[in-house]
Amino acid sequence: MPTLHFKNFVLDRFQVDAIEAIDRNFSVVVSAPTGCGKTLIADYIIDMELKRGKNVVYTAPIKALSNQKYKDFCKDYGKENIGLVTGDTVINSRAPILIMTTEIYRNMVIANDEQIKHISYVIFDEVHFINDIERGHVWEESIIFSPEHVRFLCLSATIPNAHEFANWIQAIKKHEVKTVYHDTRVVPLVHKFYDTDLGIATLKEINDLANIPDYNYIRGKQHHRKPKIAPPSHINLMRELAENVPCLYFVFSRADTQKKAAELSKHNPYGYNPKVGEMIREKLTTAPPQVSDLNSTRLLRECLPKQIGFHHAGLLPVLKDLVEDLFGLGLIKTLYTTETFAVGINMPAKTVCFESLRKFDGHGFRFLNTKEYFQIAGRAGRRGIDKTGLVVTMIYRPSFDLKAIRRLTTKDTEPIRSQFRLSINTVLNLIDLHSQQEIDIILTQSFLSFQIMAKQGKRKIHSLKDQFVNKARILEKRGYIIDGALTEKGKFASKIYSDEIYTTEIFQTDFIQGLDDYSIMVLFALLAFEEKESTEFRIKSGDRRLETIRKRMLNHTDLRRLLERDILNKVAALVEPCINRKSFFDALEVANLLEGDLIRYFSQIIDRIGQVRRASTDYDFLNRLDALEQRIRDFLGDVMIL
Repeated sequence: MPTLHFKNFVLDRFQVDAIEAIDRNFSVVVSAPTGCGKTLIADYIIDMELKRGKNVVYTAPIKALSNQKYKDFCKDYGKENIGLVTGDTVINSRAPILIMTTEIYRNMVIANDEQIKHISYVIFDEVHFINDIERGHVWEESIIFSPEHVRFLCLSATIPNAHEFANWIQAIKKHEVKTVYHDTRVVPLVHKFYDTDLGIATLKEINDLANIPDYNYIRGKQHHRKPKIAPPSHINLMRELAENVPCLYFVFSRADTQKKAAELSKHNPYGYNPKVGEMIREKLTTAPPQVSDLNSTRLLRECLPKQIGFHHAGLLPVLKDLVEDLFGLGLIKTLYTTETFAVGINMPAKTVCFESLRKFDGHGFRFLNTKEYFQIAGRAGRRGIDKTGLVVTMIYRPSFDLKAIRRLTTKDTEPIRSQFRLSINTVLNLIDLHSQQEIDIILTQSFLSFQIMAKQGKRKIHSLKDQFVNKARILEKRGYIIDGALTEKGKFASKIYSDEIYTTEIFQTDFIQGLDDYSIMVLFALLAFEEKESTEFRIKSGDRRLETIRKRMLNHTDLRRLLERDILNKVAALVEPCINRKSFFDALEVANLLEGDLIRYFSQIIDRIGQVRRASTDYDFLNRLDALEQRIRDFLGDVMIL
């Protein structure tokens, strides 16, 4: 029986069960509500393995969480023991405790990196991200390709099928996997709803009101039964919640977080705190002077002293850090924020509000699923401070759907689902590093295959093998594979993790012959750009060198597809301030990208440069890549701080 105390905490039963399993060298899947102490189990592993001289990898689904954990772990375990590896940042990469995005770990294991031999445990925080349609396969591949000696700690808010997930890991990794459930929150949640007429009410009270026909409908003076009502007001809700702050108000739009903060600020419900103004001035003394001229900074200067804030991924790191510091100190009463604040950042509030239960997911508007709802709602209630956490959802009665809302807000019923798919990179590495017999086994090890096998038997799992054969055949035709072995192009592409074909055809062929640094940078910028309908360009490049790029791409079977988006002149305009050694703030004039998005874009370019650097063997070109990356880092300067 392990100790019942760790780090001055008295451990709960589920924490004891998890630690007992870890002491027996098991992997562990922990399913427990937000805020109940799952990360203490991760701390136990790190503390234990540091003393044993072993290495641990901590993976996070988003870079912001990686950065936060790096800061936290440096304080707890000493900076010399902690490393950070993301697409654009490498700090102390040989440290015994490495924090990284899940993609980086997946890339290490799929390429059989030498460092993997020294890793004893991998901690997958927020492992339910395996459900993500775009990125979920990364978590599966990370587990499938990890060597036999590695053990896993998988942490998540409630997973209805956690036992099935643990059984899958046990089946493919051939070691014991313990499932630990904990379904009791330390601070229970109370779910309420806000109606224009009723104010804060129960779902039943709103439903009863919604079913009362309009007076004019009864009198035959109108054909529509439901009366016209105004949408619920967040300002009125904040007035009603005056005694239930701090409050996190979640909005699924960055622009709306700022708009709502400005609206509430005009009413000034919490009064003015001069101390906050002093803290803002102190924080910005280390930032470039242009930061003070940004619209987001001006609005924060207006709102924060009134104890109102906003937070989203489009803000500069220094501003996000400022808001997080103030919220952590209790100096923000209402914070309007996007859902990224609900992932990993340990900043609970007394109340959580939802502007809506629907969001735009890149394809269309849809209801949140139960896991998304409870991930966000779980931020309500501070341990040791609040007896309950209050969750309030805005309801617009004309579009009221009782069954959907009740299903969503009653219980987390969203299971983990497989998103496994074979990327070009995966196929090439399988061929390069495994025998055909090993490949056949690996292709049956996805979580999806495990689920199908359990329900329908072996005859149903041929689709992945068919996908593999088809992709391998295409790669043979393109010259990436000959006689079952990788060519030089194939070996290059096996080290590229996104847009493998485009990147290889540009940087591993004679396509770039004679191109200058400006043109090379534009090509990286073209690959890294993620176009959105909301992006508007004010400036387009007219540089004549772009015509050389355009002509070469038009003459290439694959690369001409990149021109279909008609963004060559646009992305060139974005990187020209960098190439010409101008300011980051000059690049902000090119398009309506938010500051944080522009940082992310250039970080993606750094990531792409890093991939090509690892794949290339042309030393002259490698020197050029080093110089280009340094140019970007100089360009970002002080705006790109952790």
